[in-house]
Amino acid sequence: MQDPLRDEPLRIGDIELGSRLIVGTGKYKDLDETARALDISGTEMVTVAIRRVNLDASKGPSLFDVIDRERYHILPNTAGCFDAKSAIRTAELARDLLDTKLVKLEVLGDEKTLLPDPVGTLEATKELVGQGFDVLVYTSDDPRMCVRLAELGVRAVMPAGSPIGSGQGVLNTNALRIVLELVEGAPVIVDAGVGTASDVSIAMELGAEGVLLNSGIALAREPLRMAEAMKLACRAGRHAYLAGRIPRRLYANASSPMEGRIAGAAPEPAGIAGE
Repeated sequence: MQDPLRDEPLRIGDIELGSRLIVGTGKYKDLDETARALDISGTEMVTVAIRRVNLDASKGPSLFDVIDRERYHILPNTAGCFDAKSAIRTAELARDLLDTKLVKLEVLGDEKTLLPDPVGTLEATKELVGQGFDVLVYTSDDPRMCVRLAELGVRAVMPAGSPIGSGQGVLNTNALRIVLELVEGAPVIVDAGVGTASDVSIAMELGAEGVLLNSGIALAREPLRMAEAMKLACRAGRHAYLAGRIPRRLYANASSPMEGRIAGAAPEPAGIAGE
């Protein structure tokens, strides 16, 4: 008998992930908390800002001391890059250092908003896909931009729910619905702005194939408890999407059938305890 709760894995290129939650590794108080949060979250893919991680063992502990590469897929990102040239160079550095063709591409417009620069993002995407990278690209929630990126051959389109680190959740659900309808050939993963578990559930219930987050766990009052909450929310939202919500109605719809009642009859009194 087939398991009624069975789900397909999240496929990113040649990789299959059982967890649809991708978790970042920055902003935790120490490496021990980082490792514990990743473990509790159930994630199978973690992002690393290659420009900000210590890769020299002689300079002290490194993030890679606590990340088991047999357990987690490492997704290097180009955080902190504000033009296509520097993003491409950072991706190439990550490929050489980590022996991976995965990259989460970010080309940001400015330091205040950290919004993606559309022209630079398209330029860098075209170059990296041409080099054979498996590109997961951070972008705005503009549907046409998302379609253009998918057409270039990225492995995932990652529209922002809201500005990076803002904790505002998914601000434009209508835009995300259109993105999910129009994008073909690549999973849509909501990236950025997630603040709490309900934000993850909303994204997943809309049909997103995954959620990427960092600050929502790392900056919570209790990061480890929030890691558990995010894991459960991702699963709950995915199951709710697959199950299909009931239609919204303006008026009530009785759970118990009305047939069989005598018109005008008063409800039967509740029984007395012990009868």
